[in-house]
Amino acid sequence: MYFVFKGDDLAVIFAIVFGFLWGAAIFNMDRYIVSSINKSASTNKQLLQATPRILLAIMIGMVISRPIELKIFDKEIKERLKVSYLNGQRSKIDTLNKAFEKKYQVEFGRLNQQKATRDSLEKGIKADRQKLNFEIFGNKTTETSGVMGYGPYAKRKEAEIAQRTAELDSLKAAINKSEGFVDKRKEFDGLFTEKLYTKKQLDSLSDIAGFADRNWALGQLKFNVDGTRDNNTAIAVTFIGLLFIFFECLPVFVKLMSARGPYDYAIADGDEVSIYHSKKDKDFHFEVADNIHETRVDSESSKKKEIIKGKAYRDLEKHDRDSEG
Repeated sequence: MYFVFKGDDLAVIFAIVFGFLWGAAIFNMDRYIVSSINKSASTNKQLLQATPRILLAIMIGMVISRPIELKIFDKEIKERLKVSYLNGQRSKIDTLNKAFEKKYQVEFGRLNQQKATRDSLEKGIKADRQKLNFEIFGNKTTETSGVMGYGPYAKRKEAEIAQRTAELDSLKAAINKSEGFVDKRKEFDGLFTEKLYTKKQLDSLSDIAGFADRNWALGQLKFNVDGTRDNNTAIAVTFIGLLFIFFECLPVFVKLMSARGPYDYAIADGDEVSIYHSKKDKDFHFEVADNIHETRVDSESSKKKEIIKGKAYRDLEKHDRDSEG
């Protein structure tokens, strides 16, 4: 519960209150389910009665064990989160750069062409300088005369170098202008503000990571960086969860494995007494209802008889008077 409310000023109070409520609810539910298992019933019947508690124990064990696992592997989780955050930031920067290059595809194409031309000019100028040195120092090649000195060929080659150097300077100025335009657009689009996280930033991000990130990182601990399965960590995480599940199921298992005790006999006797009282109460109400019904029948029958007798007397008197008349 403290992990759920972590970060709030009243985290400890909330954790105590909700932890007490949660514990009381589980305790009463567990007590009711375990005590309601009828030991006089068959094994299958007892297992059927215990099934809801076993399922509840599995769910409770999984819920309780997760925060414990997160705390036990806290250091490893933070390291895995740092790697994840760093890879995510690197991927974000790469995505922004690709989107930027696609947006300014024409400008980048022209800039790349200018850079290719610059590299070609620099390479040509370097080769021409080497030829000029060969000509001046009298090194014989297929393109030099082999005569030492600053001759016509050397002057011509030097003029060509100067011309190509001027072209290179002009090209470099154009490249700098294009790069300046690209840098301004990058600044406008926010590419310069997106940088890889520093160690301090990664530590801060891993410290404030929420449950979802930590839970994901805990799942990733079962695998190595290269994608292979880390059986040691996977087994450790699994057995921690199984420990809590077994601990929650233990009362039910003990109840199922134990023989009938005094408490079970007392419960069974109490149930029989309650059933007997219930049947007797039913018989009592049946008998009372029957007696009331008989009384009502007798009373109604007497009333009807008196009415019929009275009517007969009146009819007889009327007949006598008619006869005398």
